Amino acid sequence: MSIIKAVRGFKDILPEESERWSYVEAKAREVFTAFGFSEIRIPIVEKTDLFVRSIGETTDIVEKEMYTFTDRGDESLTLRPEATASVIRAYLEHSLYASDAITRLFAVGPMFRRERPQKGRYRQFNQINVELLGIDDPRVDAEVILMLNHFLKSVGVASINLQINSIGCSECRPPYRQSLIEFLEDKKDRLCDDCGRRLTTNPLRVFDCKNESCAGIIAEAPRILDFICQACSDHFNNLKKMLTTFGVAFEVNPKMVRGLDYYTKTTFEVTVNHAGSQNAIAGGGRYDRLVKSLGGPDMPGIGFGIGFERLMSVIDIDRALYDRPLQLFIAALGEEAQKLAYELCNRLRMRGIRTEIDYQAKSLKSQMKRADKLNSRNTLILGENELQSGKAQIRHMSTGSQDTVDLKTLEENILTIIKER
Repeated sequence: MSIIKAVRGFKDILPEESERWSYVEAKAREVFTAFGFSEIRIPIVEKTDLFVRSIGETTDIVEKEMYTFTDRGDESLTLRPEATASVIRAYLEHSLYASDAITRLFAVGPMFRRERPQKGRYRQFNQINVELLGIDDPRVDAEVILMLNHFLKSVGVASINLQINSIGCSECRPPYRQSLIEFLEDKKDRLCDDCGRRLTTNPLRVFDCKNESCAGIIAEAPRILDFICQACSDHFNNLKKMLTTFGVAFEVNPKMVRGLDYYTKTTFEVTVNHAGSQNAIAGGGRYDRLVKSLGGPDMPGIGFGIGFERLMSVIDIDRALYDRPLQLFIAALGEEAQKLAYELCNRLRMRGIRTEIDYQAKSLKSQMKRADKLNSRNTLILGENELQSGKAQIRHMSTGSQDTVDLKTLEENILTIIKER
């Protein structure tokens, strides 16, 4: 009988890699809490209508990529394809805005989209998401981008490329939309099928197209920055000033738009130079209409998402920062020694010491080999001689030096020696 393998596009995160992930997650919590953000944990499954209303019916995500099913109560449910809509749903459902006008939240966890799996892109993928709600101010936009930049540098991302843009608001975007449609109409036969369809549903999405046949056409398209109103222009200019104040390097990319319907004004994306074709590791923007569109008050917001798999593929973390080596291996010979070893092992574990024993009563030589294999820093040898004398040896595996310990105070002696080493 053949073994059952993971579903295509779903990836196991094995122990060594998981340790690296935990380190990065801890660093995110450290940085974000310093900036005043609190963690929220949101469900993996939501009502399908939440994403239809927030992301947009005509988006590729809703039309092609969502994992949607009908449950036994005939309700349409969806595995979350992104986190912002879920965070806003929780924000509204629990009236988080009532306790403070400004709410700062972040979430960590898996998302699901049925895309074509490729390097750095999976059907279950993980994200770190940040949302700041309650204020429309370019200083806040700069603060969120500064925090993202600081976090990425703190985990060792090199050569960060920050691209920013403004995609206007509900006042200035319609004239641009019409100008873009008029520009693309007579070139429709040269556009790919997706862009041809987007032309009548959401023409700004042509800028998301990766098809080479569309690239030349899009390069000549009108620039949205030539259409934004004075208020949006002032907002964008002040954002640039604030980023410059903090020494955050950026490039204005007038053709960079975010792929979801709810974005307004500021949009941004972070890419790196050494990640191949999938070089975007984070992106976000302002979404001043989203909260209201989901039935809440007229509340502005801004946020970003970091793709965990892509992030992990471009950073090289010093193993010493996340490694949790085995601190003690107890090599026990004989029934009485094994009994003592078992009790001692678990008492030490409860005091935070990573400890292992051998359960198979192997020879001392075999147990020492296992201690080496587990890369244990120290090994305690217990046998009949040690039990009779009331003394035992703790060997420091890398140097070969040994310390003699009294069995009557064995646990405390071990704690002292391990801390000193």
